This record gives sequence, C-alpha cells and structure tokens, in this order.
Amino acid sequence: MEKHYSNDDITIVWKPDVCIHSTLCWRGLLQVFDPRKHPWIDMDGADTEAIIAQVEQCPSGALSWHRNDKTEEQEPSK
Repeated sequence: MEKHYSNDDITIVWKPDVCIHSTLCWRGLLQVFDPRKHPWIDMDGADTEAIIAQVEQCPSGALSWHRNDKTEEQEPSK
C-alpha cells in the first residue's frame, strides 16, 4: 500500500513493498527520512529541493515525488 507525505510544494510517494532498504534515503537526509520515528518521513525536515534530490537517489523506485497542483478551480464569471 502506498503512503503519501506532503508539504506545500511536493508529495512523496513511498511504496514499502518495492523498498529494498538500501538506506540511501536516511543516510543522506536523516532530518527527513528517519526510520526510528513514526511517521518516518518528516516533510518539514529540509527544503523541497533537498528532499527531491534525495528521493531521486532511491535505487528501487520505492520513493518518488510529484509537484502538488496549486491551481484552484475558479467560479465562472457572470
């Protein structure tokens, strides 16, 4: 089952069934990825660009990210 972790800019998707436990995520950015805590991902632990850079190092693809859609639907003009 996928788990989602978000800040204002991005959402991280973690697929635990795909994870090979390489430890690259938490060894590289422990202030965000800390397996001793629950939840283990703290999106307030670093800036968005640092989080993206670390997620992109995941060798299994268990971690991925996408930008949050900031567009809001507007009511049609009358």
